[in-house]
Amino acid sequence: MEKIRIQKMIADSGYCSRRKAEELISRGKVRLNGHPVKLGDKCGCKDIITIDGERIYMPRKKNLVYIMMNKPRGYVTTVSDELDRRCVMDLLDGVEERVYPIGRLDRNSEGLLLFTNDGDFANSIMHPSRHVSKTYRVTVHPDISDDQLVQLSEGVDIDGRKTLPASVIVKEKEQGRVVLLITIKEGRNRQIRKMCEAVGLEVARLRRISIGPVKLGMLKPGTWRELTAEELRALRTAIGKVN
Repeated sequence: MEKIRIQKMIADSGYCSRRKAEELISRGKVRLNGHPVKLGDKCGCKDIITIDGERIYMPRKKNLVYIMMNKPRGYVTTVSDELDRRCVMDLLDGVEERVYPIGRLDRNSEGLLLFTNDGDFANSIMHPSRHVSKTYRVTVHPDISDDQLVQLSEGVDIDGRKTLPASVIVKEKEQGRVVLLITIKEGRNRQIRKMCEAVGLEVARLRRISIGPVKLGMLKPGTWRELTAEELRALRTAIGKVN
């Protein structure tokens, strides 16, 4: 077997996404045959990879799984949590394969969250160059002005960098409460909340309703299902992987 980058090997094992594997390598958590590794190092199928002392095994034939969940509020998007908070993994009853979330929603956000054990697929969905759209239904207080709508649409400065242009639609509007549909093509940390805060809006509720062509639909909070073949094909087309 030709040697491949260690982060890809870890992702292919189903342990975590490639991006997370790169983070673990940078933090010195990964060893190859007992020795620390750095980004760019490669390995083969006979090498021994450990993460925090736990050996990573490559399955002979991996059953690739693609799942969507309606994440409820109060759950953190992580495989495990050192603060013993409720994790989204606790909701995946009946999933036999070891999967991990693609991207994240913060604890107080809800809605569509994808899971897989396909490292290349996950990496493509999250990679900034793919510009995979994500749409959120956002309830804000107290009201929104035309100027604030323009700012959100054209981009605002968060964390020292301007956001890409976004689609912002007023869905409902009443005294002291506005519901927006915001579509972005980035995946920056807590981006929607920070965008709203930057223009003086308070986010009361945030729910992701679509990722690319895949929509949350009527899936009940706290439940999951596998992506249909049509949904998976549409996602692969969106990220430029049609095979």
